[in-house]
Amino acid sequence: MNPIHENRTEPRRMADGAVRVWFTEPKPREIQGRLVDISTRGFRMSHQCADLEAGQVVEFSHVEAAGQARVIWNRILATRVETGFLVVA
Repeated sequence: MNPIHENRTEPRRMADGAVRVWFTEPKPREIQGRLVDISTRGFRMSHQCADLEAGQVVEFSHVEAAGQARVIWNRILATRVETGFLVVA
């Protein structure tokens, strides 16, 4: 069995609460979901939208912060999508 390679450079902690992300390109869209975990420079959310793309910059708001974040990765699961974000502003 191969060990899972961990790319995180800082610790994350479990989090809960509503998250809202929105963007205007390629077309205006708002996505609502739930926080899964959070770190100083990023967060992971669970939601129902498979439209987010790696590299895409979105506006965000959750219980601990608001600003701009870049989509780093998406994981499409059977009943939901998880997305990891890096806060950029």
